[in-house]
Amino acid sequence: MKKLFDEKKTEQVFLLSEYGRQKLLGYADSFKEIAKTLEEEFKWEQGEQSRQSRIYNRKLWENRCMLAENLNEMAGVMAQVAGEVFSYKPFPERLFRQISQALRAEGIIVRDLHYISRRDGRTMISAAMLTEKKGGISVENASDMLSVLMDLRLVPSMNCYYYIDASLRNYTFIEEAGFVVLTGAAKAVKETEAKSGDNYTILESEKGKITLLLSDGMGSGEKASQDSETVLDLMEKLMEAGYRPGAAANLVNSALITGGEEQNMSTLDICEVDLYDGICEFIKIGAAASFIKRGHMVEQISGGSLPLGIFKGIESDCIRRRLIDGDYVFLMSDGIVDAIEDCDYKEDICEILGALEQENPRELAEALLQIVLRKTKGHIRDDMTILVFGLWENV
Repeated sequence: MKKLFDEKKTEQVFLLSEYGRQKLLGYADSFKEIAKTLEEEFKWEQGEQSRQSRIYNRKLWENRCMLAENLNEMAGVMAQVAGEVFSYKPFPERLFRQISQALRAEGIIVRDLHYISRRDGRTMISAAMLTEKKGGISVENASDMLSVLMDLRLVPSMNCYYYIDASLRNYTFIEEAGFVVLTGAAKAVKETEAKSGDNYTILESEKGKITLLLSDGMGSGEKASQDSETVLDLMEKLMEAGYRPGAAANLVNSALITGGEEQNMSTLDICEVDLYDGICEFIKIGAAASFIKRGHMVEQISGGSLPLGIFKGIESDCIRRRLIDGDYVFLMSDGIVDAIEDCDYKEDICEILGALEQENPRELAEALLQIVLRKTKGHIRDDMTILVFGLWENV
């Protein structure tokens, strides 16, 4: 009888999840229809018009297209979220009893355990737990215990509480990624300026992805720094909201174009690596070349699009590579590449990178910067930024 009750409970949980998924997909379809309407409505407005009317309607049409683009991207995010949760089911009773008894011996009281299986095949576990121990128990310790009991490497999710205390809460654990990264950076400011126009940020998502963003503001100095900071701030907010890097870049571009008379033309270099499978994606919007270093072999990754804030719509390909244990990726602003190309002693940048022997990413970035400064005899004619990350198997 109890088994029958558990089966019904599982079915109800699944149906509730499916109901929410269908609602999200319905909203996504609605946004797509609104976007389609916005793009079509302008067609009948074109005809014999005064120059002022044509300019006004042209601007109106551009704004509608940008709004339609935003709605389509929102629809994409909703569809993505709707497809994330595949099933949500309780642990088998015998396994639940074994785990709860083992954790109870360590001072952790388990009220509920559920599997959350996602479409990407990665396992998540939800655990309702509390402890009567004074000072609580670190969630890291709990994940280690669960890993041993389940023979599966688990880590706390990004939004998980840090400690288990006397309050009953849900804690989420995810399957540990197969790779880890270490990052490093080096910068030099243009010799006539006090502040660099280059800025970068590194984002980590709960899906096991690390994203490096490097932006070079037009010109140099305070204004260029503000422009690149604006780009990175917008990108960070949009990606935290669930937008994919390419979609977020398109929306940032639209925001810059409609931002008023203050023109912001900044480059954007995007590099995102999946720590589960090592797939690395590059999107270059007016950015300098990037490089993958594998031992002494170096591959150059280049893109040909214009910077942000110039034209509506971005035409930039997503370049994919699979990284392996020990690979390094170099992102750099054009100040580095131009300095090497302009110096008297011509040496291919791939040769320079291939000859570097350092293993720490920060040391690699510093070593490359020092080589460039020696070649330019200490002259810094443009802002220079080098961002490096290394990838290693998680053993």
